[in-house]
Amino acid sequence: MHPILRTSTLAALWLALSATAQTPASPPEAAAPLPLTPRVERITHEDALSRIDELRVGGQTQRIDVQPKNGAPAYQIQPEHGQPAGLDGATQPTGNAGRSSWRILSF
Repeated sequence: MHPILRTSTLAALWLALSATAQTPASPPEAAAPLPLTPRVERITHEDALSRIDELRVGGQTQRIDVQPKNGAPAYQIQPEHGQPAGLDGATQPTGNAGRSSWRILSF
């Protein structure tokens, strides 16, 4: 190969490489943040008279299951959300923080 041709080829290659090296690299795409799932807690309280299972999602009580140990039927309490505990819609004390329900049939 002719020395001038080889020099010009090397110069063109060097210019192409230096131009590529000077272009800023695009920043890597930031990974989309993972959606935060609320923390689920299952809490059990037990004493001589009953067993209470509580389900909390994101720190808020969703359901309370009560199983008396004296042979009485089990029942659930659905907490009232959006109002102070122990008050009904007319702000009268209810004596509890939710509505109780019993299972009649089980399949």
